[in-house]
Amino acid sequence: MRKALTGALGAVVAATMVTTAAPAGAIDDVNTTQLRKAVTVDGILKHARALQVIANQNDGTRASGLPGYEASVDYVTRQLRRSGYTVRRQAFSFPFFQSLSAPTLSQVSPTPTDYETDVYQYSGDGDVTGVVVPANNNVIPATPEPSSTAGCEPGDFDAAPAEPAVALVQRGGCDFAVKADNAAAAGYDALIIFNEGNPGRTELSVGTLGGEKPIPVVGLSYADAVAILDQLENGPVTLSVSTDVLNDPDRTTWNVIADLPAKQLKKIKNKDQVVVVGAHLDSVAEGPGINDNGSGSAGILTIAQEMADLKLTKKLARPVRFAFWGAEESGLLGAEHYVNTLSENQRSKIYANLNFDMIGSPNYVRFVYDGDGSDGGPSGPPGSDVIESVFTDYFESKGLASEPTDFDGRSDYGPFIAAGIPAGGLFSGAEGVKTEEQAAVYGGTAGEWYDPCYHQACDDITNLSVKALDELGDAAAHATLTLTKSKSGLYPDGSRKAKAAAAAKAQALSAPAAAVRGGHAATR
Repeated sequence: MRKALTGALGAVVAATMVTTAAPAGAIDDVNTTQLRKAVTVDGILKHARALQVIANQNDGTRASGLPGYEASVDYVTRQLRRSGYTVRRQAFSFPFFQSLSAPTLSQVSPTPTDYETDVYQYSGDGDVTGVVVPANNNVIPATPEPSSTAGCEPGDFDAAPAEPAVALVQRGGCDFAVKADNAAAAGYDALIIFNEGNPGRTELSVGTLGGEKPIPVVGLSYADAVAILDQLENGPVTLSVSTDVLNDPDRTTWNVIADLPAKQLKKIKNKDQVVVVGAHLDSVAEGPGINDNGSGSAGILTIAQEMADLKLTKKLARPVRFAFWGAEESGLLGAEHYVNTLSENQRSKIYANLNFDMIGSPNYVRFVYDGDGSDGGPSGPPGSDVIESVFTDYFESKGLASEPTDFDGRSDYGPFIAAGIPAGGLFSGAEGVKTEEQAAVYGGTAGEWYDPCYHQACDDITNLSVKALDELGDAAAHATLTLTKSKSGLYPDGSRKAKAAAAAKAQALSAPAAAVRGGHAATR
């Protein structure tokens, strides 16, 4: 889990603390009331229910590469075309992965024990029984902050013994794929990656390896790994690892791209400043993905429809493009394909990207991507700071607290910021653990995940907070219309008028605010 650090005290005193923020740009205030009133929870839920029906009809999943995703693409395409958008499906191939049956991890000796496990995406297939060999620099006990880099260097794994062997390595420090590659190169027959042990990184958790690996790779909780390591103090431990998976290196899936009709584009003054509003449409294979990311997809689909119905698309300062990404759960592949296949001229016309990846988490927090990096993480390209302020200013105007989440490229905005395109967006939380301070500000249950059904079969239509959909849906609508209607745009123009506007905004922001951002953020 990535973590954006602010003091816990800030969240506790959110109702009384004063914030002062210097304006990053001179973006206009845009009246978004009409659109926000039209973008309702009922409208968002209508699409979320349709996605649930699709999952029900397709083995409970809408994962890219499977029929449920293609049906989701068909549904979104129909809805957008009915609203008058020019819609295209952008096909691309990607490495498809599916777990055909549940993986197993058990201790054969010295004490037979079954462990809870799960398989990493793109794990190899196989059954391995072998001695356990831990990586050289696992950090036990875990430190309060992420510190493990175990497995990130080839030398972190001793050469595997002649008999079958299973490597045991701690999460942290580098991509899971690097650990898997290093373990395989050292001759191990299987790899177990256990969670790091820091706050929020203790339970069983798995991720993606980015591409097919030659050995089985499964996950383990921190506590179970410590139990195995403790037994190794007294002698060898033998484990059995089993995975039953399918890897297809070349399967087709699609992005759905919706543009304004040509007649409307001709009337827009700044037609070379396209605002791309995106959300990934695919689920994981394990479930229907109604929060992750049916909620974001349903949200931007509702915004697209209401902008058309209200004829707001005929009154924009710059074009809007709605994008529904495929294969995000396989590593942001749809958004990456889209950005990478743009010509230099096409890429120069992308003005900004808004990303909405989960806006309905049951135990939610109002997370805003930290575009200016002021919370200690990386900042985005110029203009990302202004996009962040559009969201935070909106929440403050409604007396709602919000918190920054690291802008580290781990959702579909990542390929955009890598190309130098400003971006921003919202996130309601995934497998991060809600703190006591956050529960005091946002409600919900401290000590539990923001989304207890994250990447599971229970991420269905019952796994949504209507309050989160209402608040984050309105904020998404506000930002979309603000960026597409603002005449001044993301960047100060240096004129006296722009400087005066910036000074006025700074003065307004120095007034007592109803809420302040603070606390801990979650990651995907």
